[in-house]
Amino acid sequence: MLGLPLLPPLNRPIADWRGRRVWIIGASSGIGAALALDLLDRGARVALSARNAPALRALAQAHPRSALALAFDASSPAEWTRAHAELRRSWEAVDLVVFCAAIYQPERAWEIQAARVEHTLAVNLGSVYYGLETLLPGLMQAGHGGVAIVASVAGYTGLPTAAVYGPSKAALINLAELLYTELRPHGLDVYLINPGFVQTRLTARNRFAMPALQTPQQAARAIVRGLERGKFEIHFPRRFTMLVRLLRLLPYRLRFALLRRTAAA
Repeated sequence: MLGLPLLPPLNRPIADWRGRRVWIIGASSGIGAALALDLLDRGARVALSARNAPALRALAQAHPRSALALAFDASSPAEWTRAHAELRRSWEAVDLVVFCAAIYQPERAWEIQAARVEHTLAVNLGSVYYGLETLLPGLMQAGHGGVAIVASVAGYTGLPTAAVYGPSKAALINLAELLYTELRPHGLDVYLINPGFVQTRLTARNRFAMPALQTPQQAARAIVRGLERGKFEIHFPRRFTMLVRLLRLLPYRLRFALLRRTAAA
């Protein structure tokens, strides 16, 4: 008896990274830096962007011919215009942009501060919108390329101590779904990346046990595998992310009871 045919991937699989031009926003540390080094080792040309210019230059030194250090503040629309112009002078165009810039502050609802909220939303969410405004016209005109958005499993449901970070990531999940629907018919690939806990300077602020904690290198490998397979949502580690996805499906009464126990722990 013949089995059912496998469904095709939602995006075009990537068979070869050699010469592919990738722009990583938030590449100075953590997942972004690890992903940049992984792709450079695979032969990609990678533009490294963040505000930390010395860190970017240090990363680029290992691959002087294929890495481009391009420091700028992604939360500034004017800086996007400047950085994009500089990138075009070097490369003319980009094949894939990865939005990885993020800030995180553990905080509960009663600890919210307006200035911190504004800054978090500007970096986590605003920077993506500014980048889309800058890059989409060229990508759509070319009719090929891709956009990858790094959100988080914290965007799946309202988790304790993520009063601003979690909603910002939930917005990115919604945005990625919308972008796929609108951009895929125009020939563009869209990827949603939802990591679990990854060992970075941001998660070092947590004062609770982080199950299935990954290294940035493990996260980078999982992202590359997902991109190569043409997945839309790339979430990892699955032993943890599947549990959070299941939590999202529970009735609110059960979900809230479990979350309250987590918050009290």
